[in-house]
Amino acid sequence: MITAVDHVQLAAPPGSEERLRSYYIDVLGLTGIPKPPALAARGGCWFQSGPVQLHLGVEEDFRPARKAHPGLRVAGIETYAARLEVHGATVIWDENLPGYRRFYSEDPVGNRLEFLEPLG
Repeated sequence: MITAVDHVQLAAPPGSEERLRSYYIDVLGLTGIPKPPALAARGGCWFQSGPVQLHLGVEEDFRPARKAHPGLRVAGIETYAARLEVHGATVIWDENLPGYRRFYSEDPVGNRLEFLEPLG
């Protein structure tokens, strides 16, 4: 029986770790977490907010995820969207999910991210 999602992993191109750290920490407000030494040698970076972890792993033949994406719940979605826009990120609102307010954006390497907040 599955009881929770432990983490979501996205791919990233070699050498993009500093851009990713800047975005995921400074823009999204996540905390960088250390990778175990055996995995750190492979590159990439990990982030966390509460129980939610996002891992970005280096992929030599990187292509950004355009359809596949993590859905990240936020509190105060309007304020959160404004925060992304202030940092130059594109925010694309989508009203097609009943019961939620949501938008899409991309990280610095082009991975699609969904941000959503339940209504009410």
